[in-house]
Amino acid sequence: MFHKIKAVNALSDYKLSVQFAEGVTKIYDVKPLFDKWPAFEALKRSKALFSQVKVDIGGYGVIWNDALDLSCDELYENGTRVETPFDHLIAFTDATQLWGLNESTLRKAIAYGKLINGVDACKFGKQWVVSREAMTREYGAPKK
Repeated sequence: MFHKIKAVNALSDYKLSVQFAEGVTKIYDVKPLFDKWPAFEALKRSKALFSQVKVDIGGYGVIWNDALDLSCDELYENGTRVETPFDHLIAFTDATQLWGLNESTLRKAIAYGKLINGVDACKFGKQWVVSREAMTREYGAPKK
């Protein structure tokens, strides 16, 4: 199963903070890769390069350049989970993909009180987010 990445940030001491679409944040330590894979030594030599990390197209990994990347599964499986105030919040677009629903289904669930605005879901600017707990309660385990 792919654990799509929503955001990545370079931290001190060659660590990455990785936010996944399913509402989980993990810290991944890149240092062990310096000895394992020679290409990663470039990150050790250049903190500027390390700080240029970004999410690859589609969210299936992170990249620094054409020679350096890490898969979403590597980051998820070998990262250390950390709790943040934003854990378990999922964008409607991600929730629809994970549960195999249409976004209008979630909007109707709010309109009809199945998902309670301000408790189960809320809007930030133009983006709706919903709690993982509310999605599991109303629609069961994610399908994808």
